Amino acid sequence: MATPTITKTTYQPFVPASESPRELTPRALILGGLFGVLFGAVTVYVGLRAGLTVAASIPISVLSISILRAFGRSSILENNIVQTTGNAGQSIASGVIFTLPALIFLGFDLESTRIFALALFGGWLGVLFMIPLRRQLIVEEHGSLTYPEGTACADVLEAGERGGSFASRVFLGLGLGGLYTLFQNDNLFSLWPSQPDYQPNLGAQHLLKGSAIRADCTSEYLGVGYIIGLRVSAVMLAGGVFSWLVLMPAIYFFGSHLTSPIYPGTTLISNMTPSDLWSTYVRPMGAGAVAASGLITLLRTAPTIVSALTEGLGSMGKNRAGNKSGLATAKAIRTERDIPMPVVLGGSALLVILMWAFLQFHPVPGAQVGALANLSAAVLVIVFGFLFVTVSARIVGIVGSSASPVSGMTIATLMATAAIFLVRGWTAPAFGALAITIGGIVCIAASNAGDTSQDLKTGFLIGATPWKQQLAIMIGVIVSLFSIGTTLKAMNTGLETFQRMQKPIVFSLNALPDGVQNEGNFKRDHLSLTSHNTDNPTREDVSNAHQFILLNAIGSSTLEDGKYLYNPQTHQIEIQWIQGIGSEKAAAPQGRLMATVINGILTRKLPWGLVLLGVALVICIELLGIRSLTFAVGAYLSIATTLAIFVGGVMRWMVDRALEKRAATNPEEIDPDTGLPVPTSVTPALDSESEISSGSLYASGLIAAGGIVGLMGVAARLYEAATDKTIPRFSDHNPLYHDWVSVIMFALLAFSLYYFARKPLEDK
Repeated sequence: MATPTITKTTYQPFVPASESPRELTPRALILGGLFGVLFGAVTVYVGLRAGLTVAASIPISVLSISILRAFGRSSILENNIVQTTGNAGQSIASGVIFTLPALIFLGFDLESTRIFALALFGGWLGVLFMIPLRRQLIVEEHGSLTYPEGTACADVLEAGERGGSFASRVFLGLGLGGLYTLFQNDNLFSLWPSQPDYQPNLGAQHLLKGSAIRADCTSEYLGVGYIIGLRVSAVMLAGGVFSWLVLMPAIYFFGSHLTSPIYPGTTLISNMTPSDLWSTYVRPMGAGAVAASGLITLLRTAPTIVSALTEGLGSMGKNRAGNKSGLATAKAIRTERDIPMPVVLGGSALLVILMWAFLQFHPVPGAQVGALANLSAAVLVIVFGFLFVTVSARIVGIVGSSASPVSGMTIATLMATAAIFLVRGWTAPAFGALAITIGGIVCIAASNAGDTSQDLKTGFLIGATPWKQQLAIMIGVIVSLFSIGTTLKAMNTGLETFQRMQKPIVFSLNALPDGVQNEGNFKRDHLSLTSHNTDNPTREDVSNAHQFILLNAIGSSTLEDGKYLYNPQTHQIEIQWIQGIGSEKAAAPQGRLMATVINGILTRKLPWGLVLLGVALVICIELLGIRSLTFAVGAYLSIATTLAIFVGGVMRWMVDRALEKRAATNPEEIDPDTGLPVPTSVTPALDSESEISSGSLYASGLIAAGGIVGLMGVAARLYEAATDKTIPRFSDHNPLYHDWVSVIMFALLAFSLYYFARKPLEDK
């Protein structure tokens, strides 16, 4: 059973304050840092592809218990430091992928220095601002703020301390999921198609032409679907069905006879593939839907936000008074020691100086402003950061980290910042990147503060030392930055494609249309072009590619947003450069949303008809009584993503039904308190809490496996691009390269999830 809700005066942690077992040890920090690097990279990979993130604290705790036990006896507090350090990677990665991909959509490159600096500033702000709130939120309101992920993680750590082996489920998911992905991923062995695809074109009237039914049959999508459950995954799929089986066929039906393109498209609708229809018309609509639903979520939680901010500010005043009156007592109790307030204030002031220096001496090209304006921007980050850190830390205590409206808070920050820029006349695209810089830090701070509060709740329940946890999180932030930035850039490069224009466009470099910029010669010598034909893809190698001129289109009525290669000899745009982030394989819906908000305010050059269509769709969904954000994300993503996630949700539903059937047929095995089968594992919580059930542990392994092996595939593509060498793969003509084989193999993987999710966790 979950940790009981009791008041502060009666609660005794698992490890009494009078005891001081091993806690902040070098091996705990090293192992936690390694997990931070690993899960930070996996979160970036899965989040960019699925638009969702999954908490990493529980799988890290499970793995830590087993690994440290193999190297000798470990304490529960030591394992807690491992998960605290490692979880920082996941929380920072969540904030990064929500915002920084917008730089790509605004036409800017991802700079390693900028990614590193923004993630560091935001991550540390989230920790520092959470420190003065800990006593009030975690301790004083222990009976009212549950912090569900933190409580579940404490149950796992206590279970591991009592003894029992349940990490086998995670390792099993890692092993089978990794083996499956090795043969499924088209960047690796590609033994069968990674994405079965059916494009209806029925009868003489070409019914449903323009639509597609496809599934990206990856292990990580299956695991994500199982964890979020049938309800959420079904609502996501409903959004995908609307976009791909209703909206896109309607666009083709009404537009296939037109003799000229419809903005923002630049080619005839009759010549567009389903992927072209999705990228041209559905994505702007989906971005409008996500923006509207994010604002609705923010407005819905406005009373909670105001209450959280008021109570948070009040609690800081109480804590300062309490610290002055009872300083000696606080120093004597191990479980009450935070990082000292002078360090918090000094660290916050230092971050203001560092942010000012970064904006002053490493500005966005084309967005140089004065020293006073940069100082104002740094102060603006502090103000919004403290506001939303306070809100996030309280809200996650009620609804959990996954339901926290971080994206809505970021939208509010971006809208306020962009409005200030608009008043000042700073409307060039570079100022959009500057707004993302400000909003990105705030988003990362709010995201990290939410997970930090969950970790501190775990520490409170088991009797950890707060200042050691807070220090571990700050160390975890630094360590995980390297993998997060590297993964972000690697995915953008490894998943990119170059395609010849279906019809070259004649251009004059001396009279470029509005919204198109000349960025000089292309810097690579070799390119590999892919065809538009998804049924029979072909590749074409191009040498001497640096002869092309790189053009960047943002808000142009002539070219779709993106990058193009112009041939100065033919005076034509011949090749489209499709970035990896923003493509169908890594749609990054939140980043697209942020870019849409900024671009809409600064340039006022959006396809407003499509954006407002998305807004109207969200209003309809809200009137039906359904939370629209999940539907909106599903409408934006490819149906290949939502359909695969839905399969995982169906597996969760089947497992739950199997447990209910078992309860009905064997009433003597039922726990009267939980209504679930009497556990055969180390603690009742492992069966009564969905976050740490047998199935969710196996699903976590599938997610990690898909992310790790998927990144290996990205690395393989980067190696091929850098060396002009090809890694051996199975031929597209091998006997297993058929869509039906892909469906069968994915069904077998889904069955393994169903099978192992029903098997009880056994005592060691």
